[in-house]
Amino acid sequence: MFCIFEGVLDNVAVLRQRYGLNKSANEVSIVIEAYRTLRDRGPYPADQVIRELSGKFAFVLYDSTSQALFTALDADGSVPFFWGTSADGCLVLSDDPNFLKEGCGKSFAPFPRGCFFSTSGGLQSFEQPLHKLMPMPRVDSKGQMCGANFKVDVFAKRQASMPRVGSEANWANAF
Repeated sequence: MFCIFEGVLDNVAVLRQRYGLNKSANEVSIVIEAYRTLRDRGPYPADQVIRELSGKFAFVLYDSTSQALFTALDADGSVPFFWGTSADGCLVLSDDPNFLKEGCGKSFAPFPRGCFFSTSGGLQSFEQPLHKLMPMPRVDSKGQMCGANFKVDVFAKRQASMPRVGSEANWANAF
């Protein structure tokens, strides 16, 4: 498992205790353990795990055993973090926009604030997990479209992953 972390977590002591880590555990260790909790010890929703991280951060985590990518940016977007698509269709992540400009041309944008991306679930908001993200065209200084910025669509809700049961279900039709 590989993790690149930039920034700082404000609640390191609380997270060390929650994940049973020793006092020498740093932010990278905490992010890796949070991911392991998400992957192995479910049923923890990914948005809840990320929401527990308080601070100014961006990270990229790659799980080589499952070939899964998991990345996130804090709610304020305090840490510069960009993503794009290279000419051969690969996802590129960096804190340097000039690097992406060279490697991706115009197909890059700032990573959306308060969001996370996973290979299994795609791009999602951890601040508003029930709402879908909507791509908005990104226009450069010359007026040409160059990628997309993502915004939370407060009117579109995600489909529930589990069917409703109990008082929410229409159980009266069974009689």
